[in-house]
Amino acid sequence: MAEKKILMFVGDFVEDYEAMVPFQMLTMVGCQVDAVCPDKKAGDAVKTAIHDFEGDQTYSEKVGHNFQITADFDGVKVADYDGLVIPGGRAPEYLRLYPRVLEITQEFFKANKPVAAICHGPQILAAAGVLEGRECCGYPAVGPDIERAGGKWIPNNETFSNAYVDGRLVSAPAWPAHPEWIRKFLTVLGVKIEL
Repeated sequence: MAEKKILMFVGDFVEDYEAMVPFQMLTMVGCQVDAVCPDKKAGDAVKTAIHDFEGDQTYSEKVGHNFQITADFDGVKVADYDGLVIPGGRAPEYLRLYPRVLEITQEFFKANKPVAAICHGPQILAAAGVLEGRECCGYPAVGPDIERAGGKWIPNNETFSNAYVDGRLVSAPAWPAHPEWIRKFLTVLGVKIEL
């Protein structure tokens, strides 16, 4: 199997699990993952947040680990990548304000390359204008963004462990969906794991 090269958007207060776990899982199966953030270079770090479901109307937030940037954002060329991962947390709310983040996202969709978005990650997809006519899962608070962008929001199940595929887009509501989300993303990428 040829190594797949994956681009991952991260930013301050990206959801810790939603950045760390996919980065590690994709690396484990032989993918090269380039984690990038506007205004950051390889070796810099972003702060993460840990979100949990503790019975409140929304998630709670705690300080997470620092997450290391592995490539320079300014050097990103979509042609060099096989897929894009967009973790959630609060980072997408701010990353969507960078025009180049939106352009990169649009380029992935125009090239029909696999894209995986989770939790609040679809906020970037909505801002990039790539959800028209698509079905997309995400954290419940992002449902209105998806629908206003012309997409159909796929609700989460009770455990937030579902993932949804619409063509080359793989989406999920939150980190409990990692196993299904990453499994479906690997399938869309064409990565096969043999035991």
